[in-house]
Amino acid sequence: MESYSHPLYSCRKCRTPVALAEDLLSKSFVAKSGKAFMFSQAMNTVLGKKYDKPLITGNFTIADLYCKTCGEELGWKYIKCHEKTQSYKVGRFIIEKAKIVKEY
Repeated sequence: MESYSHPLYSCRKCRTPVALAEDLLSKSFVAKSGKAFMFSQAMNTVLGKKYDKPLITGNFTIADLYCKTCGEELGWKYIKCHEKTQSYKVGRFIIEKAKIVKEY
């Protein structure tokens, strides 16, 4: 098993590490299940197909984000932004708080 720096966030379902705490950018996002976090990077994940979706802050092209180990849907990745003021989100990951657990 790989060695990761701590603390990190793991998939709540299978405990596979999916993001490092040092890559956490914001805790003020909202997703399907409620609170969500924005990360600059994610690991041990796979992306679904790209699609356009209207979100609270505008229209985006996103891809759903899944745990590589168990297939649990964790959130999404911003692929393209249609609103210039929201372009900082492109390439970032939104992971639902309810789908992860912080480990030390």
